[in-house]
Amino acid sequence: MGTKAAPPSAPATTGRKRKGRTFPPAAGRRRRRNPAPEVHEGGWASLPTDITLLVAGRVLDGDVVDYISFRAVCSGWRACTACPREPTMLDPRLRPRAWIALCDGDAVRPDEAGEIAFFHTRTARCIRVRLPELRRYRIVGFTDGLVILLHKRTTAVRVLHPFTRVAVDLPPLAPAFHRAVKHRNAMLEMNAAVCTAASGISIAVVACFPWVHVVLSAEPGHQGWEVIHKSMELLNTLPFQGRLYGIVSSYRQIVQVYPPNPLGPVVAHVPPRFAQRVHCSYLVESGGHILLVVRYEHGYWKHVEPWKRFTFATFKVSSVSRLWQFFPVCNLGDRALFLWQDRCLSISAKDLPSVRRNSLYFSFPLANHVILHCLTYRSFERPTTFCQVHDSKERIRPSVRPFTIADHLLTYCSHREWARGLMFHEYYQSRMFTRSQAKDDVLSSGPEARGLLPYVSDSATSMRP
Repeated sequence: MGTKAAPPSAPATTGRKRKGRTFPPAAGRRRRRNPAPEVHEGGWASLPTDITLLVAGRVLDGDVVDYISFRAVCSGWRACTACPREPTMLDPRLRPRAWIALCDGDAVRPDEAGEIAFFHTRTARCIRVRLPELRRYRIVGFTDGLVILLHKRTTAVRVLHPFTRVAVDLPPLAPAFHRAVKHRNAMLEMNAAVCTAASGISIAVVACFPWVHVVLSAEPGHQGWEVIHKSMELLNTLPFQGRLYGIVSSYRQIVQVYPPNPLGPVVAHVPPRFAQRVHCSYLVESGGHILLVVRYEHGYWKHVEPWKRFTFATFKVSSVSRLWQFFPVCNLGDRALFLWQDRCLSISAKDLPSVRRNSLYFSFPLANHVILHCLTYRSFERPTTFCQVHDSKERIRPSVRPFTIADHLLTYCSHREWARGLMFHEYYQSRMFTRSQAKDDVLSSGPEARGLLPYVSDSATSMRP
């Protein structure tokens, strides 16, 4: 009645069985003396080394996180591929280039939480990474996914790869800051970027500060920081292909900040026809190219609401020669640009339905902070309802959740709010109040009142709920 059990020595099988031959082999047919080699029982782990290296190279060209997952499949693949823990961080392919950091909006600083949520701008993939290395540090910048840290007590600077945990240490910033900048509040809002060192054998970190005209740089192994510019107040900066570019707000100049050019830092000027009407200019990397976005205002639009009075002009930059050339861009395709003074961002809206293609997201210091400008229809919208939750003294209303992806992306562009765990559109007015007050302190304080305390913390001006 029952079926006969298999002998103990027979291997257990699962899934659908492959059927055997329907007909027996023809009589008199001789077997081959050299039969074709069978596939090793290891399956994919038995791939030849050259094929494994070819696949690994293509995976690495796409994303270093996928490359790390590829090497984790088996010991054979890990043995024949290069380790991503490169100590110098010079290879751009080993950097998490398309990954940006999101804000949780819970008023908890990421360095205190010891973790960061990373978002992949091309695939909309999100990963939360625990980073205990953030403790006792402040996050002062991002470049190609690399996190730039400033030690709260010693002011030593560290560049951290969030996925491989490789770190490059640089000397303390305080001695050079004492001599050149001399104001503690400026360090609280400093902005830093990673570049390729002028020597070409290591990375370099460039630090700039609001309200002051001093730019500092340092390399691993050097004794201290060097002042590379003494009269350059940068409005917007862009790391691109190992260099750092910026816009000098007072002269409408585009400059090469690092490495310093012996022929002069100026590489271009804002197009002359916008010189008298420019409200703000931005540099953003999009699709491997530099874009210059000029925001200017029409004076005859007085009857229109203030947040609708702007017109934008976008240019593609050609940097074949030392001086840049600009070519007008009328359509961004499926791209959307997020524009802010701290940093700018270009996102493909193909996999993000809530982000509008061929559009610009920016901010204006009025009741509605986030503004969407569609280049296709030349229209303006306010995608985020007015929801400021803090009046620079206390919390006045609860937070509005859930946040949209546009809220997160614009918050990433505003480093001041992101670093404090605050959403940009909820705390922007508070940020403007504290910045104007700090700027007044810089202008009115004397040299004896501008001492930098060794402990770097902004808890006194924190806008937590």
